[in-house]
Amino acid sequence: MVTQPRLIAMTEAERTIALAGAPEEVASLLLEAAEAGHDEAQLLVGQIHLDGQGVPRNAGEALRWFGLAAKSGNAMAMNMVGRCCEHGWGTSVDKPLAARWYGAAADQGLDWGLYNLATLHALGEGVPQDRARALALFCQAAAMGHAKSINMIGSFYEDGWVVDRDMEQAADHYRRAAEGGDFRGQFNHARMLAAQGDMDGAHLWLTRMQETT
Repeated sequence: MVTQPRLIAMTEAERTIALAGAPEEVASLLLEAAEAGHDEAQLLVGQIHLDGQGVPRNAGEALRWFGLAAKSGNAMAMNMVGRCCEHGWGTSVDKPLAARWYGAAADQGLDWGLYNLATLHALGEGVPQDRARALALFCQAAAMGHAKSINMIGSFYEDGWVVDRDMEQAADHYRRAAEGGDFRGQFNHARMLAAQGDMDGAHLWLTRMQETT
């Protein structure tokens, strides 16, 4: 009889308590579940190796676990493989490959996949520069409430990229991004408030930005 990994056998309440424990014990529980083939555990094992939480920091091992979870169809793991390829974590920098992984995650409707692919299109890194495509992808992610994408749409309106320059639209998007917890959105919202003479409001959001970062 195959024994279930401890983490999987726990009730939801027990699992919540266990995952709030000492980093080394959390790592042990996650690794046991990951080795049994649970893709969410594999994703988390990749992340703790990337961050060095409860295990030695090892970007190569992180990429291996992200890859295993991605092969199971885990969209966030696909996104994380893309991050590794984009930034050279555990592998050489390969932005075209990063774009393909982001695209795979985006095809599954993952907001972070949409955002990261949009960023590459906006910059022309790994893919042809295509700001119209980037804006469309940012809008898809923003419709899901993705604060960083909402902030980027604000930048498009402020700079007049693809769309007509519209400072009211820019300010509204920066406000929404700020309220959604994006620190760049908080900075931009504060900047807009200061330009309007609302120094108290600007100070409030700059303070929140420092707390967010």
